[in-house]
Amino acid sequence: MIKKGIILAGGIGTRMSPITKAVNKQLLPIYDKPLIFYPLSVLMLAGIKDILIIVNKGQLNQFRKILPNGKNLGIKISYAEQSYPRGLPDAFLVGKKFIGKENVALILGDNFFYGQSLTKRLQECVKLKSGASVLLHPVKNPSLYGIAKINKKNKILKIIEKPKKYFSNLAITGLYFFDNKVIEYSKNLKPSKRREVEIVDLLNKYRKRKKLSANFISRGGAWLDTGSMEDFYNTSAFVSALENRQGLKIACLEEIAFNNKWINKKNIMEAIKFYGKCNYSQYLSTLIKKDQK
Repeated sequence: MIKKGIILAGGIGTRMSPITKAVNKQLLPIYDKPLIFYPLSVLMLAGIKDILIIVNKGQLNQFRKILPNGKNLGIKISYAEQSYPRGLPDAFLVGKKFIGKENVALILGDNFFYGQSLTKRLQECVKLKSGASVLLHPVKNPSLYGIAKINKKNKILKIIEKPKKYFSNLAITGLYFFDNKVIEYSKNLKPSKRREVEIVDLLNKYRKRKKLSANFISRGGAWLDTGSMEDFYNTSAFVSALENRQGLKIACLEEIAFNNKWINKKNIMEAIKFYGKCNYSQYLSTLIKKDQK
């Protein structure tokens, strides 16, 4: 069972410059919430309560203003600083002490997930005992992503980064589940031409040992990478449309914690006071009213 999760929220966000020169991308708003709320909500939906957020050096205080330590959500949030981006597997070296001897989940801070059966799927993923598992999602343009080919047992046979020729349309999303060997494997990775250690190389270590399996976001679900301005605003529009249509919030951290009985009505009231007079607070007040009926 995976009880620990890492959110990789570093990076310099060059594709979204100049707005990312002053503010970390993960603190920019996707509709009415900071981007960081969305990957955090995914880990919380999976039942993970011990979370490490890796941020750029010098940006720690910005994150702590909105997510101090997780006590308000009934979880534990700790932080680590990364001096500069060294590739995704570097998260397991930065977080080595945090991981200890346990298995771990990693989610990228700029990835957005949505789906009706997502919670159920996530709860299946965290049952991982050995090996590694990734979440796959069909995409229209496979040449833009890391693509996986699978067999009938959902074992991954082949991974190619941005393939020029079509061999599958299943993209590897930014959500991964690993056993404790991930630390050792990450330590032995050699930097690529980009001078970074690559997640594909790490996944291939598991694949060669036939220890890499696939999970899927169900049809109708969504995975969006908010790495560019266009994708960022498309994601924001998607959240806005869904929330205003349904009257339900995506990635409302207090609602997830409340439904899981990690916090109570008093914590919700404290959250309303913390956020102040805004739509998010109004939504939180409805949670209390519903519970009183």
